[in-house]
Amino acid sequence: MRPSLGRKSGSVAGQVFVLQVAIVVLLAAGALLALVLQSRHDIDREARNRSVSVAQTFAKSLDLREALKMPDPSSVLQPLAEETRKAAGVDFIVVMDTQGIRYSHPQPDRIGQRFVGTIAPSLAGRVHTESVEGPLGKEIQAIVPVNSSEGDVVALVSAGLTVESVTGIADQQLPVILLYIAGGLALATVGTALISRRLRRQTHGLGTQEMTRMYEHHDAVLHAVREGVLITDGEGRLLLANDEAGRLLDLPDDAEGRPVDEVGMDRRMADLLLSGRVATDEVLEAGDRLLVVNQRPTHPGGRPQGSAVTIRDSTEMQLLSSRAETARKRLKLLYDAGGDIGTSLDVVRTAEELADVAVPRFADFVTVDLADPVLNGDEPGPGADMRRTAVNGIRSDHPLYPLGALIDYLPSTPQARGYGTGMVELVPDLGDAPGWHAQDPRRASEIVAYGIHSLIAAPLKARGVVLGVVNFWRSQKPEPFDEDDLSLAEELVGRASVTMDNARRYTREHQLAVTLQRSLLPRDLPEQSAVDVAHFYQPAQSGVGGDWFDVIPLPGSRVGLVVGDVVGHGLHAAATMGRLRTAVHNFSSLDLPPDELLARLDDLVQRMDQDGDGTGPDGGVLGATCLYAVYDPVSQNCTMARAGHMPPLVVAPGGTTTIAELPAGPPLGLGGMPFETMELRLAEGSQLVLYTDGLVEERSRDIAEGMERLRTALSHPGRDPDASRRAVLDALLPSQPSDDIALLIARTRTLGTDRVAQWDVPFDPSEVGAMRSRAAAQLEEWGLEELVFSTELILSELITNAIRYGAAPVHLRLLRDRTLTCEVWDSSSTAPHLRYAAGMDEGGRGLFLVAQISEHWGTRYTPEGKVIWAEQVLPAGGRILP
Repeated sequence: MRPSLGRKSGSVAGQVFVLQVAIVVLLAAGALLALVLQSRHDIDREARNRSVSVAQTFAKSLDLREALKMPDPSSVLQPLAEETRKAAGVDFIVVMDTQGIRYSHPQPDRIGQRFVGTIAPSLAGRVHTESVEGPLGKEIQAIVPVNSSEGDVVALVSAGLTVESVTGIADQQLPVILLYIAGGLALATVGTALISRRLRRQTHGLGTQEMTRMYEHHDAVLHAVREGVLITDGEGRLLLANDEAGRLLDLPDDAEGRPVDEVGMDRRMADLLLSGRVATDEVLEAGDRLLVVNQRPTHPGGRPQGSAVTIRDSTEMQLLSSRAETARKRLKLLYDAGGDIGTSLDVVRTAEELADVAVPRFADFVTVDLADPVLNGDEPGPGADMRRTAVNGIRSDHPLYPLGALIDYLPSTPQARGYGTGMVELVPDLGDAPGWHAQDPRRASEIVAYGIHSLIAAPLKARGVVLGVVNFWRSQKPEPFDEDDLSLAEELVGRASVTMDNARRYTREHQLAVTLQRSLLPRDLPEQSAVDVAHFYQPAQSGVGGDWFDVIPLPGSRVGLVVGDVVGHGLHAAATMGRLRTAVHNFSSLDLPPDELLARLDDLVQRMDQDGDGTGPDGGVLGATCLYAVYDPVSQNCTMARAGHMPPLVVAPGGTTTIAELPAGPPLGLGGMPFETMELRLAEGSQLVLYTDGLVEERSRDIAEGMERLRTALSHPGRDPDASRRAVLDALLPSQPSDDIALLIARTRTLGTDRVAQWDVPFDPSEVGAMRSRAAAQLEEWGLEELVFSTELILSELITNAIRYGAAPVHLRLLRDRTLTCEVWDSSSTAPHLRYAAGMDEGGRGLFLVAQISEHWGTRYTPEGKVIWAEQVLPAGGRILP
């Protein structure tokens, strides 16, 4: 049996094969049963016959009769019976008396017991056979009488076989029987398989129901399809034509069986069918129909025997194909609009992208008019003037309003109606549109004369707000816009509206953030004589952030330089930057060293984090860095510290640029770690460059590469800060920065010895008068005679306090800069306090007088002690300008 037959048992061949095999198997099984039964019957009969013959032969032996006459017959009969039994091939020979008492048995312990079986017939002189349940099991036995010479029955002899022995004989014959039956079954199966295989070829493996169903389906499909089907033979006769072929070719009802050229079809069609050649999608005209024909020759048995032809009516397909192509182009336009419009959060750019997408695939010209407040990020009100934001067309010499024009549309125009109602307006013929002509009759006439003949005005509406109007103009295509175009314009503008509104909202937030950022950054740097400064700030493309810089004048002609960075962008980052900048100003007014100032700023950031919940944009500070440096033009020392910020660069007067190895310190807000300071001596004309990471770090380059480019841009001698700033920006400023950029370049100056006077003060109150005299003489030398009296009062109080409450050594220093600064140094860390003395108090008025006479006064601490200083405004003629 082949596996393929098993797989196709549902076919006619398979069914016949299964039926034939089943019949053969049943016949074989019947024959086997009959043979087994017949064999068992013959063996049973043979066993009975053998039992009878053995019993009769033993009963007629002379030794038996002689032994019966002996007093102990068993002693002779038992060995005789066993010898005979073995020789005869039976299972037992039993000799018994007429009462059935045994004289012999294969089992000696049975001798003397009663025989199991029927002895009455044998006592009557007959031979009796039976099947009984004896001592050896189920037995087939024969019982014969033993007659005396007078003819009386004197004993009985039983011989027989057990059923088990009989069955064993039958089982020995069964393999031979099965072998013959298996051979017959195999021959029958092979013959049946050969017949079924031939039948399967003829029926193609199909069952009767499948063949019937296939024919019904074939007939139903053949006559139901919307495609004509023809089959011709090798002699040019039409063998088959379905209903659709008859309809398309106007065939008569009796066309099948007739020659192709006699059924009345079109001559070109008939020639194609008679040629028998291969045809693929050939287009033929048949009357008023346009037919697409495919023809393939058939080769049954390897010989050309005709052709199979399909015919398709493509008259309506031309129109459907045109519509499908139009729908495809429109879907492609909407798909491209989704990807090309809204690539940036810029209102103007979004309007330009909308105009670029629509020309020329949908309109010949597109203009986008936005309400003027939208360009500033505001929501437009009713009746707002329109500004032409984008213009695009197939030609540039059009007479439409130019880009940037401010247009006040009249209520009769489709633009004004669309803006007011939020509905799309269609003007099929601009030549017959008096409401549109009323806006600008001269320009309207020029537009119509130019060839622009149809208009769709679609309002840009998003989230209930109309932002403007998009105008689609048609000129080249003679047909006007229709309702399909109207729905396409509405969907196209609808997709762009949300993007436009997002850009407007972003513009508003961006401008608010920029305004806040600009208000928080220093507008004009304060006047000071320590450094010449150039600075630069630019917010990120995605929005302003928290970068800032500052220049803070400090007492003693010193200056504080600050650069910081708050992580993030937007209003929150800008507001946080403002808080930190204010804090730096407040802490610097205490004249704190850089490390202590950063420590206090770190505490402030930690408190800001604790005040916020950390869940919203106002919850805490995401991170901040800062660098604070103090430069003293007298000593030319610069002390600086940084909290996680980029290290500064130092440009020597000769152009050599180095990165200051300033310990980094943790970013602000982490707490627990001290900040370290570093002190540098800067030659006059050196440049100290402070910046944020947005200048050197960019996605397209590594930060190490950015640092090297910055160092290279700065390494030029003889530049002023402005030139260095321009060189840095040319080398590093990206076109669209992804992070804020802050840059501060400070060129150091010195306060010369001709503007500084200092003395060591003896630790003796009697020396106060002498120090006043020296100071007065120095002021007269500087031409500051007007300040002698007030300076003497100030110095008397400050020196007296230093000697009385401080510790040696004591120093006096006068600085002539934009102000006159008096400084008294001592080694004590105890600071004086201003208090108001009562009317009867003898003391406590010294610092009050100092505060009243001077412009500013204060105390700062040094590693050796403290400095008490006071500043006075110079007279108009004594001011030193840088």
